[in-house]
Amino acid sequence: MKFADDVFISYAHLDNQAVVEGQPGWISRFDRALKIRLGQLLGREPRIWRDPKLQGNDFFADTLVERLPEVAVLVAVLSPRYANSDWCRREMSTFQAATEAHGGSRIGNKSRLFKVIKTPLPLENHPPEVESLLGYEFFCVDPETGRAQELDQTFGQEMQARYWQKLDDLAYDLASLLQVLDDQATPTPLAGAGKGNVYLAETSSDLQPQREALRRDLVHQGYRVFPDRLPPSWLAADWEAFVEQQLAACKLSVHLIGSQYGIVPEGTQSSIVALQYELAATRSMSDLARLIWLPPELPLNDERQQRFVEQLHTDARLHRRGDLLQTPFEDLKTAVYRMLSPPAEAPRSREPQAAEGVIRIYLICDERDLEQIAPLADHLFSEGFEVILPLFDPDETQARLDHEENLRLCDALLIYYGQGNELWQRRKLSELRKSAGLGRSTALRGKAIYVAPPLTPQKARLRTHEALVLQQPTDTFDPSALATFMGELHATDTAPAGDVKLGAL
Repeated sequence: MKFADDVFISYAHLDNQAVVEGQPGWISRFDRALKIRLGQLLGREPRIWRDPKLQGNDFFADTLVERLPEVAVLVAVLSPRYANSDWCRREMSTFQAATEAHGGSRIGNKSRLFKVIKTPLPLENHPPEVESLLGYEFFCVDPETGRAQELDQTFGQEMQARYWQKLDDLAYDLASLLQVLDDQATPTPLAGAGKGNVYLAETSSDLQPQREALRRDLVHQGYRVFPDRLPPSWLAADWEAFVEQQLAACKLSVHLIGSQYGIVPEGTQSSIVALQYELAATRSMSDLARLIWLPPELPLNDERQQRFVEQLHTDARLHRRGDLLQTPFEDLKTAVYRMLSPPAEAPRSREPQAAEGVIRIYLICDERDLEQIAPLADHLFSEGFEVILPLFDPDETQARLDHEENLRLCDALLIYYGQGNELWQRRKLSELRKSAGLGRSTALRGKAIYVAPPLTPQKARLRTHEALVLQQPTDTFDPSALATFMGELHATDTAPAGDVKLGAL
């Protein structure tokens, strides 16, 4: 269906009063900015209409009732004044009624009503037509004072940048829907609608900017991001049922873990961050992949969050279709797209090869162990092995890429368990399990954990079927501790290439 107008902006006139005399009000600036960005995305001048002067019930009836059926989308700018305005409520209900004559207010998974939240407003005060919709929050909350500040182009560079990010999100979603509405007979699918669904878990307030940035990137890359609406209530039972339903539609869930514990729904003692993690972990037993991300520097002052983060590092369920990253944010985005579109398995013949007959051993250690591993590395080299050490680079992204490349190309792996703690050792084993997903085309010829000083009860009890456990018998390096590992390497070195299967990883 063709509409006379693309967008109608519904707002309370009080919200357009200029703070500085002689300057345009917030709504006027919003209107102008939306026209510019939406026009750039559509490739044409958008037809945006708002009511700057209407007065009186008769004029409302004559103008709005006549024009609203010819409007494609209504953008409601919510505020306390909007919630208390009968006029604004009538605009929304009139538009909602008008959409029923043309197939309803929803087109696929998108609504023709958009909710912009200019000033914080309790959810129960949102008009019922948009109560369940995710809104575009044009405000931020000061973490120290708890006060909300509206995003405004005049409040400095940081606020201006956030303003334009939010406006871009809104304009992009509007443009996608308008492209579909332009010709419903042969609808143009929303960008990348076939790429898949991603559950981007709600997070604590300290990581909200990173979550919004990742959501924006996923949408622009053509993925549908869940949750795609608000939960029906904040009762724990209702909230959990809602999340389970949303997870069921997705192939990947992404969880950003911050320093704050987060909101706790009524009827439970767990935060929404922890609840989503548990529900996704249960779902991962079937077909859901998970990615858990923590910032490299994560201060934890809340005991509940400390316990939760410790659980993440020791949770064996992450070994199944999951990964835990504590890296820069850009690395998270790289990992997300790798899990959504895994690289094709590289042909064996095209992998870089070491010199003929030379076995490459990737010797993983903590940076604090570099001096201690020297005798071990020298011994391996003298026995004819090529020894690869980790890259310890201030650029954490480059260091991780080098680490993944070494995991992909090495012939054998030796984890030096010295200064690293138990969580470090478990993480390295977990990375080993996932090395097949990095594009390996052959099995590792050998896998071992070399247990070195300082000795601890945990090290003394270390047992695993996933790798050899080599105990250093004294405080100094003893070549005899490597005998089993080196024997395994020499045995596989003489076996035909076809005898080593990838499933051995």
